[in-house]
Parts: sequence; C-alpha cells; structure tokens
Amino acid sequence: MADFPFDIVAFDLDGTLLETHRDLGAAVNHALVMGGFAPVPADHASDLIGGGAKIMLQRAVNEQGGCDEEAFRRLYKAMLAFYAENNAVHSGAYPHANQTLDLLAERGVRLGVVTNKFESFAQDILAKLDLADRFDCIVGGDTLGKGRAKPAPDPIWHARERCGGGSMAFVGDSSYDVAAARAAGVPVIAACYGYCDKGPDEIGADANIDSLAELIPALERLGRSALSS
Repeated sequence: MADFPFDIVAFDLDGTLLETHRDLGAAVNHALVMGGFAPVPADHASDLIGGGAKIMLQRAVNEQGGCDEEAFRRLYKAMLAFYAENNAVHSGAYPHANQTLDLLAERGVRLGVVTNKFESFAQDILAKLDLADRFDCIVGGDTLGKGRAKPAPDPIWHARERCGGGSMAFVGDSSYDVAAARAAGVPVIAACYGYCDKGPDEIGADANIDSLAELIPALERLGRSALSS
C-alpha cells in the first residue's frame, strides 16, 4: 500500500466526517429563545453551518433583525455552554466514515482533523463517538489563536506539521475548506453530501464526492493526475 499518493489526509468535521446539525441547531435555538428570538427549524440549521459557532449564531440572529454587541455576547456564551453539555446527543459519523478511516490507516496514511469548531469541542465529540484515537492531530478554530482559522491556511499547515510532514490532501464541505486548502497549496476534495454553501460546480474543489465511500478512489485519481501533469 506504499504507493498511495498522500502521506496525510485531513478532514473538516461538521458536514464532512460528522452529521452534527441537529445538536448545533439545538444550541443555536437555546440561545435564540433566551434572547427573545424565534427558534430555527432543525433542517435550516445545516444552512447556517460554516465558519464556526459564532458565525453560525450571528447568521441566525441577523436573519431576525440582529441585536447589540453585549446582548450577542451573552447569547454566544449561552450557546457554547449548552453545546458543551449536548454536543453528541444526535450527532454521529456519516456512512462509510469508519471504514474509510480504517482503509486509509491500512495504507499508512496519517489522519488529521481541521475544523473551525473549538478544539476542546472537537476533541470531546470525537471522544464520545470513539473516533478521537484515530487521528494524529485535531486542530480547532481556536488552536492557533484569533484570525488563524479557516479560510486561512494556517491550520492546514499546522496539521501537516503535527502529522510529520509529507504530501497532504484535505476533505471538506464548504467554501471555507476549499479556500483554506487552496491557500495552503494542498489538493482539496469537496464532500458534497455535507452542509455545502455552494454547489458542486461552484465550490472549486479538485474533486467532488457524494459519499465517503468515494473518497479513496478520488484521492487515487488525484494522485495519478498529479503524476501525469
């Protein structure tokens, strides 16, 4: 299996490895109701994901007229506290996630997570789902400090360093993911089954997949394409 084209494969979390929108939506709604806003439907929560919890809540609040900075700060803290206690009630791995991680590990690939979720939340939910030990590194939106989360390339570079360096590919479901991978100079695959904020023809990835079962063949095709170019 030594001929696999990538030494490292890193994944976004929400909408890529894990289906999390119901728990995120519940946390958003907890904060919205606390602030006197109407809750959002569970299915709408998936449209708000991308960029981290603060942006998710800000979008939901702005859709209903917004609020002042101090009020938003209180709602944001309430959302985080609620989510910390309820982040794996309904969340789970997407179909084929475990098998795909197993197959990549069998090929000697080092695995990472690069998410805009707080690192502590990412570590916690992955541990609750018995997935944390599969990854060589878990990089959160706060790992490197303010202004260095996706779409900045820094967390992808950091993940590559922590995984020991080498050739790397990134898998994500949003324009944040594609922009970060582009800026980092690594190939990117769009998880079109996730919470995509753009369509397959608009997101600008090197390859699109509709299921994690398609990931390894897509990575192999990218490797062959790179060798022939």
